[in-house]
Amino acid sequence: MRVRPTSAEVPDLPGAYLWRDVHGQVMYVGKAKSIRKRVSSYFNKDLAPRTQAMVDASESIEWIVTDSEVAALMLEFSLIKEHRPRFNIRLRDDKSFPFLALSRSDTWPRARVMRGAKRQGTQYFGPYAHAYAIRNTLDLLLKSLPIRTCSDAVFRRQELRGRPCILYDIEKCSGPCVGLVDADRYAEYVEGLASFFEGDSDELVKRVESDMAAASDRQEYETAARLRDQLFDVRKAIARQEVVTETRENFDLIALEDDELEASIQVLKVRMGRIVGRLGVVVDKVEDVTAGELIGTLLRDLYTESNPPPGQVLVQELPPDPHVWNQLLAERRGSQVSLRVPKRGVKRRLLETAGTNAQEAFVRHRLKRQSDHNARARDLRSLQDALGLENPPLRIEGYDISTIQGRHTVASMVVLEDGLPRRNHYRRFKIKTVEGQDDFASMEEVIRRRFTAYIIDRDRP
Repeated sequence: MRVRPTSAEVPDLPGAYLWRDVHGQVMYVGKAKSIRKRVSSYFNKDLAPRTQAMVDASESIEWIVTDSEVAALMLEFSLIKEHRPRFNIRLRDDKSFPFLALSRSDTWPRARVMRGAKRQGTQYFGPYAHAYAIRNTLDLLLKSLPIRTCSDAVFRRQELRGRPCILYDIEKCSGPCVGLVDADRYAEYVEGLASFFEGDSDELVKRVESDMAAASDRQEYETAARLRDQLFDVRKAIARQEVVTETRENFDLIALEDDELEASIQVLKVRMGRIVGRLGVVVDKVEDVTAGELIGTLLRDLYTESNPPPGQVLVQELPPDPHVWNQLLAERRGSQVSLRVPKRGVKRRLLETAGTNAQEAFVRHRLKRQSDHNARARDLRSLQDALGLENPPLRIEGYDISTIQGRHTVASMVVLEDGLPRRNHYRRFKIKTVEGQDDFASMEEVIRRRFTAYIIDRDRP
């Protein structure tokens, strides 16, 4: 950074701050109880290497004052989501994780596995680590809770035809498209499915057992046999939800394993005493953070108003200023949330299990990372030999020209560093000096502009 702001310029108040590079791109977003003290800390001599790299790459810093630490935390979350800064640790966006979704706003709600932005009027369960696991569980439940899984287009098509699709024939849909089920009965199916994925399976088991006994008493043995098969499928689905506590509690467990470069995070979701979801992710530690700060980042990104936390969140280590995180989680839940480190008993053992899962996932990831790194190194050395270079090409830029009807000419630049895409360095150029379609002249303009800017940036004091 060229000019350090004076202490008098920086407010001694809570808020968020943004580091920007010479092009105005946001490099890092942070929050602080006192912006003045936090900004001052970046100009110490003993900065960690990653922090020093961020400061060196930045041209300016700006800040936004808030009225509380919680507001600063929420503003930081919004700014990171908007700018996607290079030096901030971020989880994958929610859209990368699969959820089970119930379209409650539909006249006949639909169940499906979804990724993507949350939609109004849809109830979500999850997130989960694998989409196939949710699909398998849903498939086991559909004979007992036959709600529709078809798209709106298929639903309308069958409605116009006046006959249900094959899912009705195999007893995995109750045929709402042609009025083969009444609204009250269908609503029971929907509530039963929601209760199951919230961890309460007892009512479903009791209902199927009762229906099976009643059919047997009426000597309707084929119906009783079908219900028996349904009960088997329900119990098989329940077996996927491991019982971990004797009491019917709801809580999440968060554990991690890390090294200097990356961290493996594991989340176990317990509802009504059963594990109903597991979430694992590996993040790059592009900023120097402690385990507690990393858990704070997870709390910030994982829980939102559309995916609120449960009443208890049990963590391996508390983040700094835990009271601030308690307030944030309470706001997103709409009621109090207990954030703590379990010291003994079942919950402590469960947290240790989550920690073991994080360790094993991290070992697998590091083995894959090492394998990928070796393969990339071999490829870069091969390219070095083929091109007669002194060193392997650690940075590769590729350019292409595109013209629409000979009038609108643009160029694109893609970047690979160490054999991997560096998407935040991708650029697009609008051709300014070339008339008509001339790819060679257009390429000359792009290369000249790109390396003129590079030389100016390189020679900057």
